[in-house]
Amino acid sequence: MVNQKLKLRSFVTIAMLSSISFILMLLNFPLPGLFPVFLQVDFSDVPALIATIIMGPVAGILVELFKNILDWIFSGTPTGVPVGHMANFATGILFILPVYYIYKKFPSIKGLSIGLVVGTVVMSLGMSLLNYVAFLPMYTYFLGWGEFNMKEMIVAGILPFNFVKGIMLMVIVILLFRTMKVWIENQRSQYLA
Repeated sequence: MVNQKLKLRSFVTIAMLSSISFILMLLNFPLPGLFPVFLQVDFSDVPALIATIIMGPVAGILVELFKNILDWIFSGTPTGVPVGHMANFATGILFILPVYYIYKKFPSIKGLSIGLVVGTVVMSLGMSLLNYVAFLPMYTYFLGWGEFNMKEMIVAGILPFNFVKGIMLMVIVILLFRTMKVWIENQRSQYLA
């Protein structure tokens, strides 16, 4: 009975955090004048990270998946192919998983901070590689982008953008964690016992 209650609570929590994440995804914005306009900052990875820290990596991955499916359904894409959503999903996973594993080993604000730095580096380098081999070629094919220098786009746009986004996420997560630490630890002890 206790297991069923916890399972149901997990589903409800994942659904709630996915909804919050989806709403945060809608509140995206560019960093004016610095990066290409298709690169948008949003804070939708924060609820996914909270789900990951509280319930484990599967919960965080599900939040990342559901928010992107919801955004694809409600916002759509110009071609019907969700390349941007796939890229957002990959970005989120590359960010939340390193944070989870480091925080699991060192459950403190220092461990979280180190995890966030590592998550930012992994996300930035991982997305640079994935954009080079998959996402930019997909954008070129499906959206009919003309010829452009992919290496320059990655080095001058995508890599620094993801570092800046990661730093912004770090600040928000640390501020939230400081205010929600007791609640997060209580939830974590129930789910990851």
